[in-house]
Amino acid sequence: MKYALIGCGRISPNHIGAAKNNQLDFVAMCDILPKAMREKAEKFGLENVKKYTNYKEMLNHEKPELVAIATESGKHASIALDCIAAGCNVIIEKPIALSIADADAIIKAGHEAGVVVCANHQNRFNKSVQYIRKALEEGRFGKLLHGAAHIRWNRGKSYYEQAPWRGTWVQDGGCLMNQCIHNIDLLRWMMGNEVEEVMAYTDQLEHLYLEAEDLGIALVKFSNGSYGLIEGTTNVYPKNLEETLYIFGEKGTAKAAGTSDNIIEEWNFADGMDDPKHVKATYSENPPNVYGFGHTPLYADVIDAINNQRAPYVTAEDGKRALELVLAIYKSAAEGHPVKLPLESCSTMDFKGRFDVKKG
Repeated sequence: MKYALIGCGRISPNHIGAAKNNQLDFVAMCDILPKAMREKAEKFGLENVKKYTNYKEMLNHEKPELVAIATESGKHASIALDCIAAGCNVIIEKPIALSIADADAIIKAGHEAGVVVCANHQNRFNKSVQYIRKALEEGRFGKLLHGAAHIRWNRGKSYYEQAPWRGTWVQDGGCLMNQCIHNIDLLRWMMGNEVEEVMAYTDQLEHLYLEAEDLGIALVKFSNGSYGLIEGTTNVYPKNLEETLYIFGEKGTAKAAGTSDNIIEEWNFADGMDDPKHVKATYSENPPNVYGFGHTPLYADVIDAINNQRAPYVTAEDGKRALELVLAIYKSAAEGHPVKLPLESCSTMDFKGRFDVKKG
């Protein structure tokens, strides 16, 4: 299967590794910065892979079957739509888009073209998350009561100086959209997907050189009667502390923790079907960074979905749900009242100037 990568920045090594692990025919890579491509080519033995600075030229000349989009967030939608129009299956890094309208356009285009569109929420493939999901689907939690997603990380000025688009409303958003959306996706997915209402606060406490938030706290009311708590920040001193996901049901409690929900720290169920010590030992991993090991199985699933003409495990609709919840948090915080879902329309650009008073 002919594969191409658009965007050779911070997350690209995970995509390159996943493509190689799945024996894809890596035909091309694209970035507006030739240096970024050269560095990745030298590091990963991709010297013979064709290099482009214009992705439209790459699509026209190489005609890849599968394209991964790993550019700045604000360009995900336009590039994805061009790839889909060219007949390509796509893996879109999170977030799938920065507006409801763009997410809807991607979903519609994918269905009309009959291609596979996958939102790159790779943490769904964590061994720990998969085991929690299995227990959920088997009904072991009983009635869901509430869940919580905590992302307590650190991002300093040097991180934002690496790529000026980070922390801007037009190309990114703040910590919730960039760093926290994976765990927000997991919380919504685990708690039944359907959200009734969101109440939130966001603020910019430390990163006054950005446009967007570095702290977000939200309460979520799910349609099934359960509740969710979201706490996301990039202000933790002096480095990343944890990313945790809690699921509380009438008959079960589970906690995934570690760098990115990779370790099962709590496992208690009324049915006694498995030994908590065994579960913790068997379904925990220690990845080298917050990106975890999920890209390779996500790619494997997408390849299988293409070959068997089925939907991927993580769909474009899933990507929209994660995006929608972040946008609902932004909207509630900006307007100072609870926000009902679904959102008919909303974009990160709706919040431009939100923290300008902080610059004072």
